Amino acid sequence: MVELARTSCVLEVPATVGALGEIATFVLRLAGAAGLNKGATYRLRLAVDELATNVVMHGYRGGDGRITVRGRSGPGGVQIVIEDTAPPFDPVEGRLPPASGVPPEERRIGGLGIHLALTSVDEFGYAHRDGRNISTLTVKAEGTDRCPPRP
Repeated sequence: MVELARTSCVLEVPATVGALGEIATFVLRLAGAAGLNKGATYRLRLAVDELATNVVMHGYRGGDGRITVRGRSGPGGVQIVIEDTAPPFDPVEGRLPPASGVPPEERRIGGLGIHLALTSVDEFGYAHRDGRNISTLTVKAEGTDRCPPRP
């Protein structure tokens, strides 16, 4: 179980490409506060960036919208909750695992980024409640990095 702060920090931004940097800065601050190592920080940022980008590009499709990012950190890791009011979209249902044996140029476009995001975090959950998509991502602190350094 990941030990986290009881209260969360909140960032609300417009659903624009320009706001993705603010979200990344927010995530990096939480990762720093939790003492995540570089690998865990990278995995968290990758996942949040991919999901937030998908909300902007595919959820709202360039239309007006907001993204709310809530974060809690602690010695056990970081938990990020991304909320939006775009049409319902479950990232688990939308992910596309790599097609083994098929050359990249022949693979269907889309879904691979979500697959990478979801496999880079330690825990992921999705719910659609009260007209909101709610994605919850957790990355555990040091010592739990799934990708050990290369020899």
